[in-house]
Amino acid sequence: MLQPLHDYVLLKKEKEEKTTASGIILTSGKEKSKLAVVASIGADVKDAGYACGDKVLYKEYSGTTMQLDDEEFIVIKDEDIIAVSK
Repeated sequence: MLQPLHDYVLLKKEKEEKTTASGIILTSGKEKSKLAVVASIGADVKDAGYACGDKVLYKEYSGTTMQLDDEEFIVIKDEDIIAVSK
């Protein structure tokens, strides 16, 4: 697992459903979700208001996206997290 440095946060993006429960295939034309789960927090992040395992909303077009072990992650600055899902 990656450990972010300084004031960066590692988020694990959730896989989007390709089909509905009734078997309808969804098109890929919809906007991607900006929700992700906090996987790891850098040492310089202070009083974040969220912890590992929390689902957060982050700013569009922020961070660096990467694939690791068939999972998609994004590394962003702490200030780019704008809300926590409770």
